[in-house]
Amino acid sequence: MSRLGNLGARLYRGEVGYDFIGKRKLWYGVSILITITAILGVVVSGLNMGIEFKGGAVFTTDTKAKVSVSQAHEDAVAASGHEAIVQELGNGGLRIQITEVDTQKADEIKAQLSEDLGIPEAEINADLVGPSWGEQIANKAWAGLGIFMVLVVVYLAIAFEWRMAVAALIALIHDITITVGVYALVGFEVTPGTVIGLLTILGYSLYDTVVVFDSLKEGTTGITKQTRFTYSEIANRSINGTLVRSINTTVVALLPVAGLLFIGGGVLGAGMLNDISLSLFVGLAAGAYSSIFIATPLVADLKERDPQIKALKKRILAKRAAAAAKGESVEDERDDRAQDLDDDGEHAGAVVGQRRQPGGHGRTPRNRR
Repeated sequence: MSRLGNLGARLYRGEVGYDFIGKRKLWYGVSILITITAILGVVVSGLNMGIEFKGGAVFTTDTKAKVSVSQAHEDAVAASGHEAIVQELGNGGLRIQITEVDTQKADEIKAQLSEDLGIPEAEINADLVGPSWGEQIANKAWAGLGIFMVLVVVYLAIAFEWRMAVAALIALIHDITITVGVYALVGFEVTPGTVIGLLTILGYSLYDTVVVFDSLKEGTTGITKQTRFTYSEIANRSINGTLVRSINTTVVALLPVAGLLFIGGGVLGAGMLNDISLSLFVGLAAGAYSSIFIATPLVADLKERDPQIKALKKRILAKRAAAAAKGESVEDERDDRAQDLDDDGEHAGAVVGQRRQPGGHGRTPRNRR
């Protein structure tokens, strides 16, 4: 077995692990800081909305211009009085995008570009985009996002419980805010591709979260019938038990997206790939982060306000304090949970989310240190 696979098995068995829940305040603080930075980026810098949302004109040439891309940019800005985006096409031609210009202004810009670029005016294609089209896209995107959020909350509340639905919703809002903030800070153009990427990452983020929630639900079945583990401790083991799986799925998903963003958009200069690849890259990373450091710790916080779970924690801490006073080690009693559940006749062999091993006769072997 590989080192990573061996680590995953040890994490699943609870032999090793990181105290995610115990250090949740640290990660809450980190998330709040990142979120505030993202919001400030949107407020201060604003979003660089593409031509599809602002309206404007796109000029393309089929023949190579007699000037460089940088010079063409200067000429486009001078001719229009607006910021322009100039990209070199595969055939050597240029694509010049200028926002917020009307038909009359577009004709004037086309004539001026013909003179500055040294290309006959007839060989420059001009396409006008009205802002109303972009507004329709934005409205439909917001509507789709709202419907998605409602369905997510309803599904999680039915499949799991309302606390998990609330935690997942907060995690999704966290991911969206960070992704939008990154766009504002780096100044990448927001296009319909960006919107598609933004909606796509919500599914990936939710997938990681539900995987942990499913493990948590299994591990906390009949939790009040034992006095070995608190809800937060089981939640922490659920995170550790699915940690390697979350890392693997995230890395595999990020690799092709990173290729689009850094190689396609950065090295090869295919800037049009940046609008969707950046949202996917940031969103996937933020989704993996939030499922581990935000969603599950929030569930633990909300759940431990429940009177039964709060009373359970009090009993467990009292038992540990009594054992410590007698010089006994509670950690040596690995099969208390299994025995408690076996005596009750329900959920036999469930040991904090672990399945009974074959030949175990109702008990899970102890983990020797």
